[in-house]
Amino acid sequence: MRFFTSDRFVIPLPDGHSFPGRKYVLLRERLIRDGILAADSILPSPLAEADDIARAHDADYMAAVHGGHLDAQAQRRIGLPWSRNLVDRVTATMGGAVAAAEAALEFGLSGQLAGGTHHAHRDFGAGYCIFNDFAIAALKILAEGWARRVAIIDLDVHQGDGNAAILTGHPDVFVFSMQGEKNFPHHRVASDLDVDLPDGTEDAAYLAALADHLPAVFDFRPDLVLYQAGVDPLAEDRLGRLALTFDGLAKRDRLVLTECRSRGIPVSLGLGGGYANPIELSVQAYANTYAVAKDVYRF
Repeated sequence: MRFFTSDRFVIPLPDGHSFPGRKYVLLRERLIRDGILAADSILPSPLAEADDIARAHDADYMAAVHGGHLDAQAQRRIGLPWSRNLVDRVTATMGGAVAAAEAALEFGLSGQLAGGTHHAHRDFGAGYCIFNDFAIAALKILAEGWARRVAIIDLDVHQGDGNAAILTGHPDVFVFSMQGEKNFPHHRVASDLDVDLPDGTEDAAYLAALADHLPAVFDFRPDLVLYQAGVDPLAEDRLGRLALTFDGLAKRDRLVLTECRSRGIPVSLGLGGGYANPIELSVQAYANTYAVAKDVYRF
């Protein structure tokens, strides 16, 4: 098995900034310390090729990102101040998504300890997302003929509006997003399948909704699943508004991964959101996802 990380690029943020950038290193260290992943199985995410990014994003927007020409309003919408390290980090995260998808097709499972940037649209970024890793990976996979059909299972607590805007309507991509109905973004773009959950949804109701709607993904007969396994449905998440426990999240992951493996569908994991206070709770939930994957895939 091969997994990827882009945490060699540290994003400089002002004191008190709300984005928990240190969670990525904390997760890598925990996965190794707990014996969930071997250190030599976690590789540096390669930098994405510009042509791959361009399949999903507007050329003028790409130039503004790479050249440092995003205006103040665009940076506020993203929620991160521009820096060269930010550009390098984003480019590596996009390349890591492609590398993880390719590795998943080879080994059955892969993932990146970053990514899930599902709020990035073709010509703007939002919600800490600059470019859209799953859109870039999906379009690369289809263009190169690595797979005929790709499905996205997006279980971040926030709707994947960027995934929907870029990919919904593509005949060879199916986008499924299950999220809090009153959470960000407030202007939604319809996915192929959206499931909205009320504030305070707990484990049992969440898992029942997932079990009811997951078969639609498999009816599409994908050759690869890109799984956005955000842990912000956790009750302790300060941006989540749902009420899942660690056990509920683990059962969510087990359901998705077991169903995919039983059908022989490779899975590439994206990290997604996690904003608990303290952030170590999100790191624990992320690590639990990988522990479930290790158990299901027996690696």
